[in-house]
Amino acid sequence: MKNNRQAMILEIISQENIETQEQLLTRLENRGIQCTQATISRDIKQMHLVKEPAGQGVYKYAVSGNRTKLNLEEKLRTIFRECIVSIDHAQNIVVVKTMPGLANGACSALDNMDMNDIVGSLAGDDTAFLVMRNTESAELLCQEIKDML
Repeated sequence: MKNNRQAMILEIISQENIETQEQLLTRLENRGIQCTQATISRDIKQMHLVKEPAGQGVYKYAVSGNRTKLNLEEKLRTIFRECIVSIDHAQNIVVVKTMPGLANGACSALDNMDMNDIVGSLAGDDTAFLVMRNTESAELLCQEIKDML
């Protein structure tokens, strides 16, 4: 239901200039989706929608240019919190310990971050190895992931 509602919100704001949450709520109700203003507010925040100028002093909801990056970061935090048990490094090798069966997911998430300092990764069942370009980048990655946890 949430995914359908959020997809409908994206469709509505792409077709019309929506200035307020109340307008958005009305458009959703017209399409048969019942929800509250508080739900709309949470959706807007979660989807990283922003208000941008529509001309003549009017603003409209739009998809943030940073939305993909922000959503990816949010998903990574969730994945890391749920699956990573510990992380450490030895020189330029980072060792990530996960819950059983989740090392592949952690590696995939890291690979999709498009980080230049990760040379490659290898995942087993509950352990992942990351080869970093140098010791400093390994230290930095470990600290960033520890901060996320």
